[in-house]
Amino acid sequence: MIRLSQEHLQTIRTHAENTYPDECCGIILGHLASEDKIVVEVMPTENAWNTEAATEFLGEDTAESKRRQYTIAPEVMLKTQKEARDRSLNIIGIFHSHPDHPAIPSECDRLYAWQGYSYIIVSVQNGKAGELQSWSLDKDRQFQAEAIENIK
Repeated sequence: MIRLSQEHLQTIRTHAENTYPDECCGIILGHLASEDKIVVEVMPTENAWNTEAATEFLGEDTAESKRRQYTIAPEVMLKTQKEARDRSLNIIGIFHSHPDHPAIPSECDRLYAWQGYSYIIVSVQNGKAGELQSWSLDKDRQFQAEAIENIK
């Protein structure tokens, strides 16, 4: 289960609407408490997806635009990881949007996902944030729905 406030959810939804029709992305900071993840902060980031670089690295058939892919720049992840550690926090997840698609992970989402993280996906239909779901990888690297609990 992932526990976060209404303010955290609103930050995710607002970032998703502001970046539409491209995918948004961001980092989720918090604490691990047995089976639960407690969110302390959500940090919107820039979608650093580079279609040209992806085409070279992955091949022409798999490269997509920011409307269907996202990536967080490695230097942003490293800086955030260091700052989180300095604040006694952990990176506990990633959020991103699916413009004009359901809040269900894609195969690309699964391939790039990290064990132990929560992946919150918000569906954005015609510029308006809607359905929001959280997912985590099981031991077989398949996404399983993760309960979301609002905290005050």
